[in-house]
Amino acid sequence: MDKLTCKPVSHDHEEFLRKTKKDEEFRKEYEASPVYTLIRQLLLARQHSGLTQEAIARKIGTTKSAVSRLESAGKHIPSITNLRKYAEAVGCGFEIKLVPQKNSLEYRLIHE
Repeated sequence: MDKLTCKPVSHDHEEFLRKTKKDEEFRKEYEASPVYTLIRQLLLARQHSGLTQEAIARKIGTTKSAVSRLESAGKHIPSITNLRKYAEAVGCGFEIKLVPQKNSLEYRLIHE
């Protein structure tokens, strides 16, 4: 049997987003998605902290690959505990909010 080899494929996520956000429909969906909102917040917080994924991993007692999964929108669903630890590592607080939907009674009472 032939030996399989893997060659890494380079990927510039920022360049990917620049190109895909030119598509108006994609841009609207991306910006409205709670998952991508969270990911943008994680990445911005890490950028502002000046820490690498490796540094955050050391601070919260995990691996760089676990931090990478936390910062991606894959199949992985991060735990609240890990999100809280990540927030603390980058010098942020962590809160979860339930926001009334526009068609709910609470929303209408507040905004009418």
